[in-house]
Amino acid sequence: MAWVRFFKGHGTENDFILLPDPDGTLKLTPGQVRALCDRRSGVGADGVLRVVRSAYAPADVETEGTEWFMDHRNADGSTAEMCGNGIRLFVRYLDEAGLMRGKQAAVATRAGVRQVTVGSGKLTVQMGSASAVSDVEVTVGGRTWPASGVLAPNPHAVVFVDDLADAGTLEATPEVSPASAFPDGVNVEFVTERGPGHIALRVFERGVGETRSCGTGACAAAWAWRRRSGEPTSPGAVRVDVPGGSLSVSERSDGTLELTGPAVLVAEGTIDPEWWEGLR
Repeated sequence: MAWVRFFKGHGTENDFILLPDPDGTLKLTPGQVRALCDRRSGVGADGVLRVVRSAYAPADVETEGTEWFMDHRNADGSTAEMCGNGIRLFVRYLDEAGLMRGKQAAVATRAGVRQVTVGSGKLTVQMGSASAVSDVEVTVGGRTWPASGVLAPNPHAVVFVDDLADAGTLEATPEVSPASAFPDGVNVEFVTERGPGHIALRVFERGVGETRSCGTGACAAAWAWRRRSGEPTSPGAVRVDVPGGSLSVSERSDGTLELTGPAVLVAEGTIDPEWWEGLR
């Protein structure tokens, strides 16, 4: 087997390993994903993005009008519907590799087709609309808060707190109840208001742990905050500070959320084939 090529990058320090696989020949296993994402014995990342042509996407993925499919895996090897930071990095790679026509790309994901525009230093993703699901309670370190359940499209439980430190160390998975509300797991955002149109958050991502940023989490938090603040329908933008930087979430009059932020490729290399094959 040939050496496997990879790239490493991040969007507001939510970092990913990209595996170029245009012809769909790479059979990625959960064990390989976990090993790659290990920060001591692997390359280290919050997740893996396999870059594959849409013709080789799973049969249940919508691909009409797209050339590329973003096969997103969490650090624990599980699949995820979408990733706002990951898709910006995915398109950054396509652009720098000369695999795009112009500065706009339609990308197939497990959550549907997403349009991405490459701007001056930043990229904007049309994330689709968000929707409310059952409200829940979140418990961390003996403290319990009410939380808003939001699909954006990944599942989120958004908790508004007085101070981000209230969430503690977030070393253990927050308890969300009732568990039946999110049978496939849920991301938990702890959110505080910084000023008009300005919030900050910390996030515990399912299958990963606390991360430096979460694109769909920023969208869910901004969506929930706007409704909490009494302006659920008017267009507007929200600045969302995350530990790894800042993102902007705009809500159009039709409910479409647009996520804008940076994406940076920082390294490329190859994976030893003997090590790789031994992970199957």
